[in-house]
Amino acid sequence: MRNYTYLFLLVFGFSIISCSDLEEDAKSQLNPDERILDLETIETTVAGAYGFLPARAFMSRALGLTLMLRSDMVDIGNPSTRSERVEMDQFTVSASNPLILNQTDPERSFWPTMYQMVRGANQTLLELDQLEEQEDGVKEEIAARARFIRGLSYYHLVRLFGDVPYLDETTSTAVASEAPRTSKETIYESISADFEYGKIWLPDSRSDRSLPGKAAASAYLASVFLTRGEYQLAYNEASDIISKASTYNLALEPDYRNIFHAENTDASLEPIFVIDYVGTNIDDQSRDYLAAFTGFYGQATYYPSGGWSVMVPAQAVYDTWDAGDYRREVNLDDEAFSNSGELLNYTQFSSLDGRNANRPHISKYTAMAGDLPQANTSGRDSHSNYQLMRYAEVLLIAAEAAIEIGRASEADEWINMIRDRARNGDGSGPPSAVPADISGATINDVLEERRLELAFEQKRWYDIVRRDLGDEVFGPNGFETELQGTQNFDSSRDYLLPIPPLEITNNPNLTQNPGY
Repeated sequence: MRNYTYLFLLVFGFSIISCSDLEEDAKSQLNPDERILDLETIETTVAGAYGFLPARAFMSRALGLTLMLRSDMVDIGNPSTRSERVEMDQFTVSASNPLILNQTDPERSFWPTMYQMVRGANQTLLELDQLEEQEDGVKEEIAARARFIRGLSYYHLVRLFGDVPYLDETTSTAVASEAPRTSKETIYESISADFEYGKIWLPDSRSDRSLPGKAAASAYLASVFLTRGEYQLAYNEASDIISKASTYNLALEPDYRNIFHAENTDASLEPIFVIDYVGTNIDDQSRDYLAAFTGFYGQATYYPSGGWSVMVPAQAVYDTWDAGDYRREVNLDDEAFSNSGELLNYTQFSSLDGRNANRPHISKYTAMAGDLPQANTSGRDSHSNYQLMRYAEVLLIAAEAAIEIGRASEADEWINMIRDRARNGDGSGPPSAVPADISGATINDVLEERRLELAFEQKRWYDIVRRDLGDEVFGPNGFETELQGTQNFDSSRDYLLPIPPLEITNNPNLTQNPGY
């Protein structure tokens, strides 16, 4: 086991994985004083920070599993899956859960990975400070990319753990090794400042939306304001994006399914910021693991062999979703083809393999992975784009904030834009009657719209936390009442995850969250 604190493992060297060309293993262990500082070198540094986005420790696996399983939309399917996943699902998380920090292999866990993103951003800013002046805006645009990824990393950290050590480009190694927990209010101010900087210096739009533009910085800033309950600011920010949709080259994709299609999504105007997988496996990184975790054994609907039936919605998620809503069809599979070509109903899925749950499975990731030929039979080596922020979410941020400040009629308009798209399906036939237009939308209405529109996109857990919905959605009237584990939810403990004990051992200024 390594005997240094993983939080600061990059103080002594920075592992760089280029996010623009993952077909090459572009790793470097050069110390900063060995690097020749020019724009090309600094571009490599900031690319290294972004290179952690498709890592298995982020949305694809460790963090993605955590956010999905802690929500009320997803439950464990395969009962033999690893215990750290069951802990997240049933709110029995041990402080040493390896999804948070795997002491023997930190690349598999999200606490150190997000701090590596922070380290890459801070190193970029340090290098820019040492670089000679460039033409107007060049250094600032690179700095904006660095500050965006830092803001994004801390936005996850502060919502998952509350107060955490805040490190910026001015933090020395000595200070970092003993850094106390910074108040979440202070961290949120720094996050907002990073996104505000991005609004100034990032371009209006990019053809490659795995890099942020102004809309991405503004959308995340609106999300931060919404999370903090600063509704007027959230409204201002989100409505400003809507008013500038043509400038930012944004629009709702006419067919909801195309957003989750490996080829069609590249031409869509709806994505604002994505993780772009390239179908290449490097040391088990850059892989689309959600396809495997949400698929199931023995089905050949999208690709040979299927997945692992780990993250499977409770039956009530499917049963309460109106069958006339096109989004249910896109999000969930209630039947599948076996490897022998037989069409099976979801009640027969376990006949393919006893580890499969007999419940409808998430199809958003399996279908997307299956749109292109796969190098891996479980769909992991895919060309998927994970939607971290898209235009529909901006409309819903604006709608929720509008209701809070007494402008419900505008909320109706923005929600109905999304519902109109859902009613039109793929455009090949007459519109559905479901979901009907809304009038006089309430907060519950917009939260329900977020639950359905953004289903399985790692948003629901954060909504539960910021709106203090845990006792309600994990109570006797929640979706998961027929499954074990929901009774373990404790609002005094479970809105936050534990600080890794190894970090507390190595840093006497760190303290643990309540209940762990």
